[in-house]
Amino acid sequence: MSDCRREWNREDELPVYLAGPIATGPNQRKTYGMFSSVEGAFDSKTIDFDNYAVGRKGSRTPRSGSRERVLDARDPVGKTSSEGQEGSQTHSPGETEDVRPGVVVRYSSGMESSNGESERLLIKGGRVVNDDQSLYADVYIEDGLIKQVGENLVVPGGVKVIEANGRMVIPGGIDVNTCLMKSHLGTRPADDFLQGTKAALAGGTTMIIDHVIPEPGKSLLEAFECWQEAADKKACCDYSLHVDIPQWNETVKEELEQLVQDKGVNSFQVYMAYKDWYQLSDSQVRVSILPINPRLSPFTVNPPFSRFSSSLPQLYEAFSFLKQLGALALVHAENGDLIAQEQTKILRMGITGPEGHALSRPEELEAEAVFRAITLGNRVNCPVYITKVMSKSAADTIAEARRKGSVVFGEPITASLVTDGSHNLNKNWAKAAAYVTSPPLSTDPTTPDHLNTLLASGDLQVVGSAHCAFSTSQKAIGREDFTLIPEGTNGVEERMAFVWDKAVAMGKMDENQFVAVTSTNAAKIFNLYPRKGRIAVGSDADVVIWDPDSSKIITAKLQQSASEYNIFEGLECRGGPALVLSRGRVVYEEGQLQAQQGAGRFIPRKQFPDYAYQRIKFRNQAKSKQAVTRGMYDGPVYDVFTTPKYITPSPSAKTSPTSHQPPPIRNLHQSNFSLSGAQADDFIPRRSGHRIVAPPGGRSNITNLG
Repeated sequence: MSDCRREWNREDELPVYLAGPIATGPNQRKTYGMFSSVEGAFDSKTIDFDNYAVGRKGSRTPRSGSRERVLDARDPVGKTSSEGQEGSQTHSPGETEDVRPGVVVRYSSGMESSNGESERLLIKGGRVVNDDQSLYADVYIEDGLIKQVGENLVVPGGVKVIEANGRMVIPGGIDVNTCLMKSHLGTRPADDFLQGTKAALAGGTTMIIDHVIPEPGKSLLEAFECWQEAADKKACCDYSLHVDIPQWNETVKEELEQLVQDKGVNSFQVYMAYKDWYQLSDSQVRVSILPINPRLSPFTVNPPFSRFSSSLPQLYEAFSFLKQLGALALVHAENGDLIAQEQTKILRMGITGPEGHALSRPEELEAEAVFRAITLGNRVNCPVYITKVMSKSAADTIAEARRKGSVVFGEPITASLVTDGSHNLNKNWAKAAAYVTSPPLSTDPTTPDHLNTLLASGDLQVVGSAHCAFSTSQKAIGREDFTLIPEGTNGVEERMAFVWDKAVAMGKMDENQFVAVTSTNAAKIFNLYPRKGRIAVGSDADVVIWDPDSSKIITAKLQQSASEYNIFEGLECRGGPALVLSRGRVVYEEGQLQAQQGAGRFIPRKQFPDYAYQRIKFRNQAKSKQAVTRGMYDGPVYDVFTTPKYITPSPSAKTSPTSHQPPPIRNLHQSNFSLSGAQADDFIPRRSGHRIVAPPGGRSNITNLG
């Protein structure tokens, strides 16, 4: 262990994320540190800063234009072979840099199996990084659990030894937002639970939480069982499930209680968008009678009409009921009413391409809905989790609410942290459609940097991927109507690496915060901690050896996703997994995936997670409503005379009860006018009113004014 410390502390062995500017071309860094001098700075009066820029805004072009392949764990410091470099330079022995050896796996005699599995593993020489501390320690794993963490461990013989060589040993990532079975007009994403979890493992994510999305009018329990059956057969890593709520009624409430008590579900998503389909109103209840029409999309502007409505606010009731169950309310926050109006207007203008999607969903509609959801959560005193934070204004709304004490969590996704909505204007329809998601990517190019800053400062807490990869042919369903384009982007494989690249390598975030936003915070919020999200004795052996020095160029050709495109195509990404363990099994090593179909298991989650509900409990006590004890009022009371309401007489026997009744006529003899106090004529007895038959001057006989 001491050798590892000495190597780490050497200046030329600092990890990339602590290093200085990155030079383009095949040459690697030779000087490190924030204030180190730039090589060649004094050779000329003008410095080409583009060659040394680390934090250029927008999509960063590859720093090594000659690299045509993805660099994986086999190239630990981001170097390529001579075949992959053009114009590579030969260095003298004195100029050759020290290269840290890669992850080495050693097997005891007879311990290596055909599938590379071992029940006993010892990770040596690594730097264990949790959300709250980092330390050099060895990790011993047995039967899928972490048994020991420390130095000079005493372990039984015949173990597989993994030499981490000073690299980071972190808990496996948890992606809390995937949609691997989301249906759109009868078609489902290209990535199912098999391909989706393979992509997750290749990116260092060892657990996902997928969204169960029942069809409106269908049973939540039946949908949950359908999702679980599919995942049990195909998932390569552990998983859990959210359940989305497409309508609100007594049957739904009964099913929610069953899901929490018997099925291990503690999070449910409600929608403020997709009017008359998934949207729950905060003003009235709409009970929809939905026809079975396979060509009807929840995103069209002609949804089925509601049959009747009552006066109960759905969102308020949903939040209140979920609080009673101890569950977490996930919110898709957009103003669905205004979006429906904008969609109709834009289609009438003849705009049918992918740009219409973003035009119909301006940024303020997301921010307004986020504010409204937080306000409802505050009134109910229910924790609120905002999924898919895509804009600066929405993120700022969450940050401001948290500063005021609201129990609200924000989740940006891979796409919103890396790219922007400018691609919706691309001349290539297929490329523009690939970026269609809701809420849409912001057209402001500074949004990714802003979201990464809030993530690093703790104002946003979790990074999801919202992985829902539809193929180009599936996207083409909406080639003539942007409301029919299936919504979703990729991101589960790239999620952790881009957080490292955009936040840690840029100096916004440290390694402990990286672990927090990619794993630990999610485990705490959804009551998986410390079973997941931590390297500690007793935790599941979901472990990643993270190589901060690795680098790769994102390309669809080498991704695990079944989709034929990648919205991050051509971007360079620093940092990545060198080795991944799922429940103590090696599933990714040296760039090779060794996942097994059906190896994942469902992880139930208990209600009332402390991370969210501890503050709720104290807020209930602090804000409890109590009557004020006071004496009876015995002073004067102002007399108020109420006007009697006119009662429509019941129909007579001569009148048919089904005949149309005229509206009631106001009685002009009744008035609420009164004179208070004593009057001069109070001594005169009152008399009943007289009907004047013949007015003074006689009746008029004028019948013609001509």
